Amino acid sequence: MADPFQFELVAPEKLLVSEPVDQVVVPGTEGYFAVLKGHAPQMSTLRPGVVEVQRGGDTELIFVRGGFADVGPEGLTILAEQAMPLSELDAATLAQEVQNAQEDVNDAPDPVAKAAAEMRLNQLQEVQAAKAAA
Repeated sequence: MADPFQFELVAPEKLLVSEPVDQVVVPGTEGYFAVLKGHAPQMSTLRPGVVEVQRGGDTELIFVRGGFADVGPEGLTILAEQAMPLSELDAATLAQEVQNAQEDVNDAPDPVAKAAAEMRLNQLQEVQAAKAAA
C-alpha cells in the first residue's frame, strides 16, 4: 500500500475532500496521471473527466470540469470549476436535463443564447458520459 499524502479538492460551492489519501488519478489536459506521495512538483489544467481518489481499499469517483491540479511537496490540490461525486448523480434526472438543454439549443432566439445553451448542453453531456463510464 502506498504512503498517504494530503489531498484537497475544492470547487466554488464547497471543499469536497481534504484528507490523506493513497493515490489520486487526475484527468489532465495532456492525459490522465496518477499522483502518489513524493510525486514530482507539477501543475496541470484539467479536462472534463473523473478524479479517482484511492484511500485504503476504497475508491471514490468525482466528476470534475475545468480548473487545475497542483502537485507540490505538501501534496495535491485540485481547484475545479465544477465538481460532483458520481454517486450523487441520478441517471434519469441527468437524461431529462440533457433533453431540456437540447430543446433550449433548438429554441434559442439568437446566436448568443444559442452559444450559452450549447455550452450548458456540452457540460451536461460530459457529466452523463462520465456517469455512464463509471
